[in-house]
Amino acid sequence: MVISRLSCRNCGSALEGAFSLRDQSSGFDTQLWQSGAPGDEARFGRLARLDGTQLEFVELFLRCRGIIKNVEDMLGISYPTVKARLANVLATMGFGPEEELPVADRRRMRREILAELAAGRMSTDEVLQILAHESLVAEDKSRS
Repeated sequence: MVISRLSCRNCGSALEGAFSLRDQSSGFDTQLWQSGAPGDEARFGRLARLDGTQLEFVELFLRCRGIIKNVEDMLGISYPTVKARLANVLATMGFGPEEELPVADRRRMRREILAELAAGRMSTDEVLQILAHESLVAEDKSRS
């Protein structure tokens, strides 16, 4: 079901369209239309593939301007957890994993990770784990 019309009992005026409500507990907009309805993919592109939790994450990520440290702070989760949620959203939207990033993007990502370490926002163990994983992926890719 889709709510597409709101009307006033007193004056008889009406509004038509797709409406959302602000969820006071989380501060996120809750869409009143269901994803997966005919035409959603054409209208909302790959975002129509995301469930409510994923859309909330994307909204927060965008509000934080993609600054992972801010997402960590707002959600109270670690850097690897933010990266895992982002990877999940990208996979749902049909984008490949990080190893498919152009070389320049991988270099930039490494610089960002090292900057997080230098600023004390990540532990050495977290950085080593991420960089080791990235090296293994790059090795596997070069062999194929």
